[in-house]
Amino acid sequence: MELADALLPAVLAAARVELAYFSSAVEVITKADDTPVTVADREAEAILIKAIEALAPGIPIVAEEAMASGTTIANPGECFFLIDPLDGTREFISKRGEFTINIALVRKGTPVFGLIYAPVSGDLYVTLATDDCVHARLTPDANPERLAAVTLTPVRAREPDSGGLVAMVSRSHMNKSTEDYLATLPIAERRAAGSSLKFCLVAAGEADVYPRVGATSEWDIAAGHAILQAAGGRLVAMDGTELRYGKASDKYKNPSYVAWGKRASTKAPGFY
Repeated sequence: MELADALLPAVLAAARVELAYFSSAVEVITKADDTPVTVADREAEAILIKAIEALAPGIPIVAEEAMASGTTIANPGECFFLIDPLDGTREFISKRGEFTINIALVRKGTPVFGLIYAPVSGDLYVTLATDDCVHARLTPDANPERLAAVTLTPVRAREPDSGGLVAMVSRSHMNKSTEDYLATLPIAERRAAGSSLKFCLVAAGEADVYPRVGATSEWDIAAGHAILQAAGGRLVAMDGTELRYGKASDKYKNPSYVAWGKRASTKAPGFY
């Protein structure tokens, strides 16, 4: 809980910046990879980087907007942070509240800490240990001295019903390849959401599966990966292999993946 306590003031400060822009018109810039960015992304990232540098001097930080602006980290080493200051920029621009702040700590290629905060709803998901994840609800203007000062609810993935799964799907990035994958599963219901909230809902037992066939970056998913693992779920590549982080030579890109709740006996693609 010490890392979460130390990061919380900066996370809430970044959230306040994002909400200030969310309630007003904001200029949208298109990055070299054709994805959008706003001043809210950049200002929030600066707050988070400053806090982490003070908290953990010497530990590399791989942050989305810094990478997009030309920062290079040839080898982040065995221990580093991954930051997505505003995951779900398209939702932010469209004035939908499904955007999040994502922070993960990676050791030896595996995310060992994850924090996801949704400024609009006030939902906070954070790992306290590799097998312990909690949810709290606090507004961006809250000022708790410690996370223990707010109500914490354990987060646990559920056993899936193999006859009727609830699938999370992307609100802004759905494609035919993902549709084809879903067609291989006994899906009873779909729920659309933006940003890394999809991982949180699977981790919290509100859904069973979330597939993503297409391009994503490590900072998009590392925090959600840590939270899902701590809740008893699993995130794997489509062939069932473990995802690894720190792939600087691949510009920190991920393979297509699928997130699952608890272990299931159904031998569908990606089940484990």
